[in-house]
Amino acid sequence: MEYIKSKIREVPDYPSKGILFYDLTTAFKDPRALHIIGWDLSQLYRDKGVTKVVGIESRGFIGGSILAFELGAGFVPARKPGKLPADTVSASYQKEYGVDTIEMHRDAIGPDDIVVLHDDVLATGGTMAAAYKLVKSMNPKKIYVNFIIELTALNGRANLPEEADVTSLIKY
Repeated sequence: MEYIKSKIREVPDYPSKGILFYDLTTAFKDPRALHIIGWDLSQLYRDKGVTKVVGIESRGFIGGSILAFELGAGFVPARKPGKLPADTVSASYQKEYGVDTIEMHRDAIGPDDIVVLHDDVLATGGTMAAAYKLVKSMNPKKIYVNFIIELTALNGRANLPEEADVTSLIKY
């Protein structure tokens, strides 16, 4: 993990003053770091029978796609409203500055699926809590929750459902 950490750019005062942003794009562009991330993510779920990985827009698409590929699972995007072409289901959640919504195709997850929900960073947990609720409404067999980075000081796990099986590769 130290190698990956060394490739993550820390950007002060982004997106607003007082925030330290952990930019994973610098790790994603490094072939070795990207390979390590993909391998380490996949090892968490290798023997769990995962059939679908849901990646949350937009950086969750990167790790989620790699994870799905490594596991031989399907990839499902969870997107902002109006970005998916077929019939969708949605969940809304509160953000610091208002309400946001995510959507998935109505037929994306079925009752035989074992799902990993993936996003790049766990901060406050609002987006993931909404994604969890959305996937749970589709009645899969099991849901796992995964992040590359967890910002522990923000206590985002407290905003996730108690039954959520949560893992993260790196904790700050």
